[in-house]
Amino acid sequence: MRLLVVEDDKDLARQLRGALADAGYAVDLAHDGEEGHFLGDTEPYDAVILDLGLPELDGITVLQRWRQDGRNMPVLILTARDRWSDKVSGIDAGADDYLSKPFHMEEMLARVRALLRRAAGHASNELQCGPLRLDIAAAKVSLDGLAISLTALEFRLLSYLMHHQGKVISRTELVEHLYEQDFDKDSNTIEVFIGRLRRKTQADLIETVRGLGYRLAAPDTIATDDN
Repeated sequence: MRLLVVEDDKDLARQLRGALADAGYAVDLAHDGEEGHFLGDTEPYDAVILDLGLPELDGITVLQRWRQDGRNMPVLILTARDRWSDKVSGIDAGADDYLSKPFHMEEMLARVRALLRRAAGHASNELQCGPLRLDIAAAKVSLDGLAISLTALEFRLLSYLMHHQGKVISRTELVEHLYEQDFDKDSNTIEVFIGRLRRKTQADLIETVRGLGYRLAAPDTIATDDN
């Protein structure tokens, strides 16, 4: 899952990036409204953390322009303003949630998880596909109750597939949502990671749809011992 953080306080931005990266996300940073608007308008982010008090272009304007342009990624706004009217303005401009500064990183992570869950239509932090379970909050994966060790990119890939279970996801889409902006992206590596996941999990859970991409099996298509 790939996130954008738009925050002009560079120390806070680095802290946010570190916490999100440790939780398994790919993270891009922007330090002013103009750059943030451009990235959010041209890159496919799964969610955005957006400060309201930005130089060049304020956060409300950035958000309004995204929504006017049809950009519908979930947005968590950060604000140091105490007035309830500022929070209402952010929500009315198209934000999905807000967080007041100062805040605890754990609360920020919980709110991001909730945004991503709702955007994908999930109600729980635990995603399941047959015997495979992914705990978003703990960043842990298990198969038949036994823990599986995954690299950061393997976890990112599996998490994206499980959030979009039953849908065909192209290699291009996977590349766009797995890597940061400045990463040397190579769609051929997706096949390598898919192969690794198949070896570490139940091989038939990830289906190759020829010419289109990959699909994590929908729950009602998974064979059980009773079939």
